[in-house]
Amino acid sequence: MSATTSGSGSAPCRFAHYFIICGIDNETGLEPDALAGENFDQSPLKRTFKSKVLAHYPENIECNPFDQDAVNMLCMPKGLSFRTQRDSRAPQYHSFIITREDGSRTYGFVHTFYEEVTSPQICSAMQALHQMHQAEHNTSAHNCPSSSSSSSSSSSSMDSLASSLEDVESPSSSHGNRRSCGCSREGYDSLRDTLYVSKAACLITPMPFMHACKRFLSQLHHAVTSNQPPPLPLESYIYNILFEVPLPPPGRSLKFHGVYEPILCQRPGVGELPLADFPLGEAFRLLGVENLVQLFTCVLLEMQILLYSQDYQRLMVVAEGITTLLFPFQWQHVYVPILPASLLHFLDAPVPYLMGLQSKEGTDRSKLELPQEANLCFVDIDNHCIELPEDFPQFPNKTEFIQELSEVLLSFGLSPDGGNTSPAPPATTQTSTLETELKSTSLSELDDDRRNGNLGGEALDVLELLQGNPTLERLQALAKRTGVKVARLEALVAGQKAIGEEGVGGRSPAEEEELRNAKLNVQLREVFAARFATMFADYESFVIQNSPDLESWLTNREQMHNFDKASFLSDQPEPYLPFLSHFIETQMFATFIDNKIISQWEEKETLLRVFDGRIEKARLYNVRAPSLRSSIYQKCTFLKESAQAIEQRLKKIDHTAIHPHLLNMKIGQGKYQQGFFPKLQADVLASGPTSNKWSSRTCSTQRRVDRHRPQNEHFVLDNDLKEKYMQEARNLGKNLRQPKLSDLSPAVIAQTNWKFVEGLLKECKMKTKRMLVEKMGREAVELGHGEANITGLEENTLIASLCDLLERIWSHGLQVKQGKSALWSHLLHYQAREEKNELQTESPVPNVQEKRKPESSIGLPALRVSVIQDMRHIQSMGEIKTDVGRARAWIRLSLEKKLLSQHLKQLLSNQTLTKKLYKRYAFLRCEEEKEQFLFHLLSLNAVDYFCFTCVFTTIMIPYRAVIIPIKKLSNAMTTSNPWLCVSGELGDSGVRQITKNVLEMTFDCQNLGKLTTVQLGHDNSGLLAKWLVDCVMVRNEISGHTYKFPCGRWLGKGVDDGSLERVLIGELVVPCNDDDGGRTPPLQRSPSQIRRISITSLTARGNKPTTVQIQESIGEAVNNIIKHFHKPEKERGSLTVLMCGEGGLVWALEQFFYHGFRTARLFQKNVFLWDFYERAVAFMVNADYIGDIQETPEPLSLTCESLCRYVNAINNMPRSIGKDGKFQLLVCLGARDRLLPQWLPLLAECPVITRMYEENALLREKLTVSSLVAVLQTLHDFHITLETSLTKGFEL
Repeated sequence: MSATTSGSGSAPCRFAHYFIICGIDNETGLEPDALAGENFDQSPLKRTFKSKVLAHYPENIECNPFDQDAVNMLCMPKGLSFRTQRDSRAPQYHSFIITREDGSRTYGFVHTFYEEVTSPQICSAMQALHQMHQAEHNTSAHNCPSSSSSSSSSSSSMDSLASSLEDVESPSSSHGNRRSCGCSREGYDSLRDTLYVSKAACLITPMPFMHACKRFLSQLHHAVTSNQPPPLPLESYIYNILFEVPLPPPGRSLKFHGVYEPILCQRPGVGELPLADFPLGEAFRLLGVENLVQLFTCVLLEMQILLYSQDYQRLMVVAEGITTLLFPFQWQHVYVPILPASLLHFLDAPVPYLMGLQSKEGTDRSKLELPQEANLCFVDIDNHCIELPEDFPQFPNKTEFIQELSEVLLSFGLSPDGGNTSPAPPATTQTSTLETELKSTSLSELDDDRRNGNLGGEALDVLELLQGNPTLERLQALAKRTGVKVARLEALVAGQKAIGEEGVGGRSPAEEEELRNAKLNVQLREVFAARFATMFADYESFVIQNSPDLESWLTNREQMHNFDKASFLSDQPEPYLPFLSHFIETQMFATFIDNKIISQWEEKETLLRVFDGRIEKARLYNVRAPSLRSSIYQKCTFLKESAQAIEQRLKKIDHTAIHPHLLNMKIGQGKYQQGFFPKLQADVLASGPTSNKWSSRTCSTQRRVDRHRPQNEHFVLDNDLKEKYMQEARNLGKNLRQPKLSDLSPAVIAQTNWKFVEGLLKECKMKTKRMLVEKMGREAVELGHGEANITGLEENTLIASLCDLLERIWSHGLQVKQGKSALWSHLLHYQAREEKNELQTESPVPNVQEKRKPESSIGLPALRVSVIQDMRHIQSMGEIKTDVGRARAWIRLSLEKKLLSQHLKQLLSNQTLTKKLYKRYAFLRCEEEKEQFLFHLLSLNAVDYFCFTCVFTTIMIPYRAVIIPIKKLSNAMTTSNPWLCVSGELGDSGVRQITKNVLEMTFDCQNLGKLTTVQLGHDNSGLLAKWLVDCVMVRNEISGHTYKFPCGRWLGKGVDDGSLERVLIGELVVPCNDDDGGRTPPLQRSPSQIRRISITSLTARGNKPTTVQIQESIGEAVNNIIKHFHKPEKERGSLTVLMCGEGGLVWALEQFFYHGFRTARLFQKNVFLWDFYERAVAFMVNADYIGDIQETPEPLSLTCESLCRYVNAINNMPRSIGKDGKFQLLVCLGARDRLLPQWLPLLAECPVITRMYEENALLREKLTVSSLVAVLQTLHDFHITLETSLTKGFEL
């Protein structure tokens, strides 16, 4: 125990925490690794065997407890690997990361090499396994050779994934038959062959000093394999790095000593981007700029990311590179850059993840059966390709962004398109013919060695050989004349010169390479950071801080609205919106805003502090000046400055660590045996020195912190309590951030799956709640939201997010994966069963209860609705090409029809099917959670969505139209030929002839969107050419939305106002269901609007509106039009409804003009408003009146002339739209052309008014007319566009 405490006292500021050796345990021998998906068809040399942690030093550290299982699994993710003298045994390097449950990270750096097996027991065990394998193979060859590769249909998708990864052997055997692996050439014979086994040396560090660790481990291995023993026992170097090398302080550089050469590392300063030592240039080389930016966007939007490569280090480089670029945001979900074979079941996780999977050589991507792919970004690193999810928004200014990154890469000699992959990536990318020729020589080994920080004797021999070869010298001279550099050879020569000059301040080639990588890293990161600094320069203005203290904020976190998303989006340039609307819904953005709010009471989180500093700096330089909404691309201005800071630190080393020295070791230990890693003396590595200058420095700093802490205690919560609140309060995935690598018992796996189920249910509750609150108008304002209306962009984002959630729920616990969409696959299974049952029972409707009530008591027949019916609609849509697209379209359609919960309940009611498709732990088989999930979805029926109609705008849709006459009158039937034309926000149907006396028709046309108007008319032929129509009903046969177009008027010459054609304004019919209490009013009416008197009853006696009601209705109609124009253009809806519909401008002005109007004349013949207009115009045309007008100011005469022109043009139209239709058209045209306020005073002063209006009429009150003119003038600021159905045939 004393050793543990003394070793851990100053652990947080040590460079390395643990040194570990993993390999084969000679005592336990060969243990097959069942968890890694054992395949006994393979040759024993290619099978997976368990590795063990053979030793680790020190025993334990309090701040970073040693997790033996996790370290073993990640040091040797595929277990032990055996080789013979015929195989390649080049050492390999990879790194890994362990993320704890609180999100903190520890880094591991591993050097894997091969040692000869000296244990005769293991050699004989391998020989026996090989003989058994050969015997089995010879037997199976006589039986059924083809059956060995087939897999059982009942096996799970994860099992098939494991087998597919193991399925392909070495390239030499992949094109032969399976028998080839049993032949003696590939087998093992203990008398003839030497057996080698993999062993790993590993350093665990608190910070990612990748290059320094790589060089240290490489030198350590070189010491083991060298002909000469190292200057000191290996214990001295390991003790030194564990206990005597400190972490460099922020903004400083440090030099410490490996076995042969000094090693440099540096740490960024307080205001700089955090440490990131993984080579970003390599990530760009592997993927290319375009692919990397697409992957970066997927990570930002928290999709599921699966990296795929044969090389563990490539997985790590891309994963760490991409998460580094997220600054100032952090990945908040499952993060396993190297997924061990025993953890493949974690690909089933129904949460966002970033994982890396090792591919076997020659494995075909098509054979890789992944549990879920609907929202998956699959990155095939070795083949430089990336598969993106559907409905993928592009990163803002993507083209210019890629251009800027390409310029940085080109300045370092790297191609933006990525380079060719090779086992040893070249140090530079300037290639030549000579370099290509030399690749096959030992130069590649030399390059590897140089990159690891050594130039051994063999390398110098090669250099001398090349320099002494006259042919190569001539080629080199020729290359130089043509301007081509022989990069590697020159670097080699330069490296030798540098070694000679090192005493004079020069750097070795390895250090030059490291500096170059560091400068490239920081410049690429600066470009990414600058993009965020530009996009979120004003984010603080939209953070809502409304808590008095931290405790109350943490307690109420989930109920609070922390960021004004609607205002933020309205402040952004239009091209940014598709990406930003998705991004501000992510967990990483929510955590960033949480950290911002917490910074009121606590010290700022590091990334936030640096980012806020960047924004302040940009403001000082006035980078983002007056135009907030500009989408003009701004390049990064910090590139040179950031690169210089790194160079300065490496030029002048700030700290040098204690040199390795002899330890107080027992005699006879630390003995050197070439090619074998020695057994280290544990007692000298168990604990460090009791004191040294840097540990005392850290301790004094800690004491200062402790001294200041009591003063702040009343501001700061107890850490445990705070952590508890944060776990509960922050949204999703915190407890699912990292799978446990150490315990893989069935109980732990079951507990993890249960956490997934709970997380999915919580996510569903939050998503549905957000969708409701954003949609429900007034309720949202009362809950503190700044804006009553949700924008279509936000709505679309939330619905896309719901589609993603449903896909993840349906992917959880699948038995066998079929197709990319688990939900659509389930629906297809259901459809096949139901259609089979239909054929057997010969019943056209499988479920009687699935027939919906008719929309109204008369008119349209009931619409048949069922899961199958809606699937058939989607299947008939040729525009949708993929299963994922079909599933999303089906969800949108069900949501629009308010049937999503009902449909999914029906789908899951077939329990036999669910049990067949899903494992016991799957979310869909947890009854209680499933019921709650369906209940949350049912709550979405409280609001109206048009998420199907408004997205699939080009599809053909069947519409059914029914004309309903007023049947109590004898003129219900007409002899004329009726026609109609239906118009919507997306277009019109064209004129459609209706069969005489049928009054019902079905027609197909391209999606019209929300319906707005119907033009109804007839040709006035036959004896009974008069027609009294009550209304027209039109239904979208796919979405079920039904619109009523009220009429209540005659169509015919000599009756009513003489109209043969009317333009009717539609309203969405609300289904009258018993459970329909919580609905919002239809979109066409404002939520607060009272039901007004219909136009047809305006002239009826005893039902006339008061003057106050008339003035209010005009004000409200104008207000609604103004609100319409203040919405984003894509969200505005129909202006025709606001102009001509119930409560619209025409309706309100009609009330105004009818007030005090003398309608009855002799023989009860009605007089219409249009009669007043015609007489007024006739009077104005009269010579005497025109003469009077000409004496008045010029504008008045022009107004008079314009009114006459408009009225005459309307009368001369070829259409017979009747007198009320003409009045409606005149009001619309007057509003469009900004003439209404000028016409009103003219009409009010016309002498005709005295004969046609009572004295108390509003039109005869000057004050009322002038106030109405002022109200109407407010519309002059807006450009009013009228529907073609209103203005057709009108020509001035």
